[in-house]
Amino acid sequence: MTTIESRRFALLVAAGVVGFLLYQAWEKDFAPAVIPPPPSASAPPVDDVPVAPAAPAKAAGAAAPAATQATTAAPEQRITVQTDVLTVVLSTLGGDIRRVELSGYPYDKKSPDQNVALLDDTNERWFVIQSGLTGAQGPIVSHKDTYRAATTSYALAPDAASLDVPLEFDDGAGRHVTKTFHFERGSYLVGLKQKLHNGGAAPVSANAYVQLWRTPFPAGAEPRFSKPFMGVAIYEQKNPGESLRFRKIAFKDLVEEPVERHQSGGWIGMLQHYFFIGVIPPAGEADTLIAKPNATRGFAAQYIGGAHDVPAGGDSEFTAQLYIGPKLQKKLADIAPGLELTLDYGILEVIAKPLFWLLDLTHKFTQNWGFSIILLTLMVKLGLFPLSAAQFRSMAKMKKFAPRIQELKDRYGDDREKMNQAMMDLYKKEKFNPLAGCWPLLIQMPIFLALYWVLLESVELRQADFALWLNDLSAPDPFYVLPLLFGASMWAQQKLSGTVVADPVQQRVMSMMPVFLTVFFAFFPAGLVLYWFVSNLIGIGQQWIINRTLTKEGLR
Repeated sequence: MTTIESRRFALLVAAGVVGFLLYQAWEKDFAPAVIPPPPSASAPPVDDVPVAPAAPAKAAGAAAPAATQATTAAPEQRITVQTDVLTVVLSTLGGDIRRVELSGYPYDKKSPDQNVALLDDTNERWFVIQSGLTGAQGPIVSHKDTYRAATTSYALAPDAASLDVPLEFDDGAGRHVTKTFHFERGSYLVGLKQKLHNGGAAPVSANAYVQLWRTPFPAGAEPRFSKPFMGVAIYEQKNPGESLRFRKIAFKDLVEEPVERHQSGGWIGMLQHYFFIGVIPPAGEADTLIAKPNATRGFAAQYIGGAHDVPAGGDSEFTAQLYIGPKLQKKLADIAPGLELTLDYGILEVIAKPLFWLLDLTHKFTQNWGFSIILLTLMVKLGLFPLSAAQFRSMAKMKKFAPRIQELKDRYGDDREKMNQAMMDLYKKEKFNPLAGCWPLLIQMPIFLALYWVLLESVELRQADFALWLNDLSAPDPFYVLPLLFGASMWAQQKLSGTVVADPVQQRVMSMMPVFLTVFFAFFPAGLVLYWFVSNLIGIGQQWIINRTLTKEGLR
């Protein structure tokens, strides 16, 4: 492939990427979203208590679970829990988790003191986690009942590894429930234990439930020209006997087709850009996982555990785990099978994951993601150096034998079969391949696009500093300096490689490519532009070395 053909190919690839990004932007701004209508002013704040699947008929004398007997409700209180990574607000009404902030994850670079709030209970940003005990005939203790707390403030002590926050509830009929949230240092995993004491005269069949309930809203500033996924994630068993599989479901699709799975194992949660909130049931338990529009607003993802038969005077414990935090690649797989799949690099995952592994490996030494990208670029260019050398050698021979090629075209005229055969004989005799010029570009484009998804999806690189004015590698350069440097490096490459094009119109088109791609890259994440700029600089150095060798061989 000649220099001009290589540049044409680059232009076509760039045009394809632009079209893809413009389509994503259109989808983000104009695609209709099918969202259930907001609640009316008279609608209750909570109106969707899960009901356990009907159990087989019980033997005579076994009582069905009774609904909660209402007692005089105490005023709602808010309980603040502070760990080293989470700030959690609980409500005594239902023992709900009403707000969770992530320490060290600012909402955006302009607001370093405003942490991302994954959960919130304001009308504009509604996302809460509710839990309780239910049965086939209704709730036993639900998120409509009021708990008691010993204090309204808990904090993980500096020398403590964990913290328990207990809440108490009595239904007035002998049933006592203790709901305990367990927090650990450095962890986004929250343990949930509900202990039921059946002080009544009849046995009780009870199922634990957890409900994630939200309206769609971004947890942080969203990237340009991209529409990050927001919806439900479920590790499901579609049919009995099949292995579990990971599935994403956009919120708008739940309106037409809610999901309900009865299975052993798996989990359910809600995905958004960089973060995941999910319910992880105990291993081996028979569960029901449901995703659907909520009865009053937004959407719900529900977990209903297996039934526990609690005799009169007996006790039973119900456990689950809640993950509320970033999609950290090295930790998710250790929490539950399939949880690592919540980080989705798309069709280029087979390239993106090794790229992130290399970036993470170099980051251990550099402690700077920008320098890690530079080292990654150096490794890629060194690995492609043999192909680049073959590319420049082929281009040099194409220039040297351009008169011979033109002579063959003039000799055979419209007889393309004879002309192609003669040209193939020339390539074979002189030992060069006109297609060699496209291989480095063909290999680099998937790497380039995979790095785009790594920068877009990896929370580890979210708002990552580099140097000077580049304080967020996952966002475009605010002053467009890096795109301008990229354009200058591309112009220098053009001058160094020269051209074999005689047509003035084509020469002008090629001369405009650095300008076009400079504008194009102005909207890309700075880390991606850094990769291509450094790649150009290394390419210029490699080209200078190769040109000296070609000059000695008489090919220039």
